[in-house]
Amino acid sequence: MTSAERTRPFALETAGDVHAGPIEFEATALRAEADGYDGIGATELQHDPFISIAVAARSTSTIQLGTSIAVAFARNPMVVAETANDLQLLSGGRFTLGLGSQIKPHIERRFSMPWSHPAERMRDFVLAIRAIQHSWQTGEKLDYRGEFYQHTLMTPMFAPQPNPHGAPRIAVAGVGQRMTEVAGEVADGWLSHSFTTPRYLSEVSLPALRRGIEASGREPSAVEVSVPAFVATGTDQAALDAAILATRKQIAFYGSTPAYAPVLELHGWGGVHEKLNAGSRRGEWDAMAELIDDDMLAAFAAVGSPSEVAAQLRERFAGLVTRLAFAFSYPAAPELGAAIVRALDAD
Repeated sequence: MTSAERTRPFALETAGDVHAGPIEFEATALRAEADGYDGIGATELQHDPFISIAVAARSTSTIQLGTSIAVAFARNPMVVAETANDLQLLSGGRFTLGLGSQIKPHIERRFSMPWSHPAERMRDFVLAIRAIQHSWQTGEKLDYRGEFYQHTLMTPMFAPQPNPHGAPRIAVAGVGQRMTEVAGEVADGWLSHSFTTPRYLSEVSLPALRRGIEASGREPSAVEVSVPAFVATGTDQAALDAAILATRKQIAFYGSTPAYAPVLELHGWGGVHEKLNAGSRRGEWDAMAELIDDDMLAAFAAVGSPSEVAAQLRERFAGLVTRLAFAFSYPAAPELGAAIVRALDAD
């Protein structure tokens, strides 16, 4: 089936095993391209996502490649701009630079980098990259003076030639409303967290994104909306039951975090967050999953056979998101994702 014949309501992406190294990521990207995915993202957990993208860029030919995410504040705008420019060259224009802020303890204690005003710092970080990219593409003098970053030196020796594929797109991950506004103001895409629901997207996140877009003076279509959706599926009932339990545990884990409490509170589940938070402090991870009842599971996850999952995803997210990824909370064979892709194409 050609892309022109598809009836997909959104582009489909995958991340594969988020703990995979560059060689495993390359194999996943090749499989994803063959299975008909539109894109694949490399996550920064145990490996550098830029290296994984570089390896995959040389092996694939059509699939979109992106970081989802790379930790912005562990680096500086010039280093990130250089890496992104090279990956845009390697991929033939298929690269999207996905950036996230991480949280204060990791930035200060793991990366030994400064932390303050994350939304405003991210805005400055992206604008600095834009200024650097513009200087390289046009030859104009680099003179960026932001609140957190200043880049005022770029001699010909260090300036790459204009990229024939243009500057890579930039996406920003946001959980809170202010960071989401920043994505709407300065980025080409917004990356949602998987701990969300269609209602939270419609009533909280997307209005915040629109506020940022309006502040930038751009059209709403200028910013893509990417959502990783929880999926619980399996080839038989035992596998499905195991997938559901794993998904309940993942929802419970995220639901215990104060930063994500607003999602539960919107649905009237603030009391559940308090219980989950208390359980997390006691290390009661298995017991916490029991607090995620069927209504909560249904709000956060598409559950059932691959064809049932496809129908639920289409109903929930068509017209709401631009790009959608399957968020598996358990080891999922590639065949499961491919089956959902086929079901979405067949609808």
